Amino acid sequence: MSKNLQATALETGQGRAAWRVALAGALALAVAMGIGRFAFTPLLPMMLHDGAIDLAAGGWLATANYIGYLIGALLCMVLRTDATRAIKLGLVSTVLLTLGMGWLHSPALWLLLRTLAGVSSACTFVFASGWCLQRLAQLQAPALGGIIYCGPGLGILITGLATSAMIGQHWRAEHGWLLYGLLALILTALVWSTFSGSAAAAGTPSPAAHGLEPAQAARQTRGLTIAYALAGFGYIITATFLPVIARQALPGSNWPDLFWPLFGICVSIGALLATRLPTHWDNRLLLAACYLLQAGGIIVGLVSPSVAGFALGSILLGLPFTAITLFAMRDARRLRGDHARSLMGLLTATYGVGQIIGPPLATRLVQGSGNFSSSLSVAALALLAGAALLGAMYRYSRKATA
Repeated sequence: MSKNLQATALETGQGRAAWRVALAGALALAVAMGIGRFAFTPLLPMMLHDGAIDLAAGGWLATANYIGYLIGALLCMVLRTDATRAIKLGLVSTVLLTLGMGWLHSPALWLLLRTLAGVSSACTFVFASGWCLQRLAQLQAPALGGIIYCGPGLGILITGLATSAMIGQHWRAEHGWLLYGLLALILTALVWSTFSGSAAAAGTPSPAAHGLEPAQAARQTRGLTIAYALAGFGYIITATFLPVIARQALPGSNWPDLFWPLFGICVSIGALLATRLPTHWDNRLLLAACYLLQAGGIIVGLVSPSVAGFALGSILLGLPFTAITLFAMRDARRLRGDHARSLMGLLTATYGVGQIIGPPLATRLVQGSGNFSSSLSVAALALLAGAALLGAMYRYSRKATA
């Protein structure tokens, strides 16, 4: 075989392997994030309708999940286990915990299940992101990293549309949890064989971190961490209560059940669009642009609480959702290279802190005002502050480099 044919065969084999890794990562995140974390959002109105919980209890269930997410992210910073083993354990745990929400009928046990689901989601997210991004770099296909982050949007879309159909058929929420547990099991079976071996042992070496002065790298790490925490707080109120907010503003309308699936499909579209952007563009500027889009989406819903306003808001909030994660994790690799997993864990932990604050703040403000306007305004301000911080970081680093 000639050298050209050998190179073509190698490229074809690498391309297939890269797509397999990217799609497996997407389905893993669809399970861990789209189902394990965000199936709760469309099911919350059903749980409220069934009388299983009230809005305050729903807020605490959401907070329990985010506390678990924080715990899981912190664990990822210290765990020294094989990545593929951790991914598989996280996927199996998500299946069992989701089924448990349907099998068990105790709010106290639900708090425990949602906390453990948060731990599982964070661990799966960090290990799957790190393993897949490293493996794609070795396969010389880093641009496919955005495919991985289509997964949460895919899970959100499927659960949102399915829940809308369940509401139309007068299902109970417990049946929804059982259905999503079965779906998580099927998706886990599809990707099981892909997560085997170690990324570090395969193919060409991944690039190392850019040469930065220790003090400069520390400043950039701190700034990125704070900005990512603001992103976690900025989106979470809408992501937790969107169907409830829309039902409150549009009583009797059929549209509120469709805004969440619209958000989900835009999450996947945004992740795909992110793969088309040049990888040499600065991640901090890309993050700042995403923050501004999400802030705009929240403000649109506040200014125009109508079908058009909520639809546009869902689009603007969804498009940058997982693109933010992609750009933040890529910047972590810029700062730490193949040793970025601890920083990814730190970023995920601070994101979790922002998420923990959001739901109880929202329910407290709703109790005082009777609506979500004040809490959504605070969320939009947090995103604007994060965009300003990222812009300042970029300008400062340019001056330091010059």
